Amino acid sequence: MDDELNVTYISLNGYVEVNKYRYVYFLIIFTVYILIIGSNSTIVYIIASHRNLHEPMYIFIAALLLNCVLYSTNIYPKLLTDFLSEKQIILYSACVFQFFILYCSGSSEFLLLSAMAYDRYVSICKPLQYPTIMRKTTVSILLLLAWILPALHISVLAIASAEAKLCNFTLNGIFCNNSIYQLQCVRSRFITIYGVVCLLDLSLLPMLFIIFTYTKIFIISYRSYREVRKKAAETCLPHLLVLITFSCFSVFDITIARVESNFTKTARLIMTLQSIVYPSLFNPLIYGLKMKEISKHLRRLFCSAKII
Repeated sequence: MDDELNVTYISLNGYVEVNKYRYVYFLIIFTVYILIIGSNSTIVYIIASHRNLHEPMYIFIAALLLNCVLYSTNIYPKLLTDFLSEKQIILYSACVFQFFILYCSGSSEFLLLSAMAYDRYVSICKPLQYPTIMRKTTVSILLLLAWILPALHISVLAIASAEAKLCNFTLNGIFCNNSIYQLQCVRSRFITIYGVVCLLDLSLLPMLFIIFTYTKIFIISYRSYREVRKKAAETCLPHLLVLITFSCFSVFDITIARVESNFTKTARLIMTLQSIVYPSLFNPLIYGLKMKEISKHLRRLFCSAKII
C-alpha cells in the first residue's frame, strides 16, 4: 500500500490464519448471524403480533432485541466480507462509522435495561400506580432517550476520531472498537476525558441505577406474599442474566481493547468473537425460555408450523 492509500485505509490485523480457514470462519459466522437475526426477529414478531404482549415490559424487550440486530448487522456483514477477501482492510471513515454504531447500540442496551428495571420496580413496588406511571407517553420517552442520548454522546467521540491525525494504519482487531485510538499519533486528552464521561453516563450510572432498583425490588418482594416473590423472580431474573452477560463482555472491550496486554493473537480473536456472539444470541434465548408469555407463544408458533 502506498502512502496515499495508507492515509485512507486501515488494515485489520486481528485475524488468525484467515487464508487457511477462511471458509470455516465464513460458515461459522454466517450460521451464527442467521441464528441471531432469526431468533431476535421471531420474538420481536411475536411481541408485535399479539395484543396481550403490548405492555411496557414486552415493548422494552422488543426494543432490546432490535438493538441486538443493529449491533450484529454493524459487525457481521463486514466480517463475512473480510473472510472471503485477500486483504482485510476498511476505509477509515467506515471504521469510524462502525465505531459509532457499535457504541451507540451498546450504550442503548444499558439504558434499555435501566428502563426495564424501572418498569419492574413500578410494577412490583407500586402496582396501583403502574397504569398511571407507565403510560404510552412514558414508554415512548424512555425509548427515545435510550437511543438519542448514546447517539449524542458517541457522535462527539466519532467526530473527534475522524478528525484526528493517524500515524498507525494497522488495527489490532477484526472490527473497529476502542482500538482505533491506538491509530492516532497522539491520544487526545479531550477524547480521553470525554470517553470517561460517556462511560459514566451511558454505562456505570445506568448499572448503578439497575442495581439500586433490583435491590429495592428484592427487599420488598422478600417482605411480601409468595405471589409477589414469584412475579419478581419470573420477570426480573431474565433482565439480570442479560445485564450480567453484556456487562462482562463490555468490561473486556473497555479494558483489553484499549490496553496492550500479553494475550496472544488467537486468544484475542476468541475473546472478541465471544463478545459479539454471546449477548446477541443469548438475549432471545433467555427471554424466549424465561418469559412465560413469550415462551407460550413460541410453543404455539412452532407447534402450528409442525402441523402445517
